[in-house]
Amino acid sequence: MGKAGFALRRVLETHNISQNKLAVALGAKPSVVFRWFHEKTDPSGDTIAEIAKALQEMNREAAAEFVRLYLGEFLENSDDRI
Repeated sequence: MGKAGFALRRVLETHNISQNKLAVALGAKPSVVFRWFHEKTDPSGDTIAEIAKALQEMNREAAAEFVRLYLGEFLENSDDRI
């Protein structure tokens, strides 16, 4: 699967946030977060935004890192595109 699972796994591990805690914050089943974490499925675009918001409420640094890891290449090149 894609970058979202990689970014999510890295952020949760780095910032000691459990999959269950994120699931509760999102109102999602833990099995859904497990599948994202292990790159079995990808969250939708709307869900990516919800993940970032939930992470921001838990840990602003974690949210920023998630966005950077997920959109990093785009963000690095955004000045050239605008």
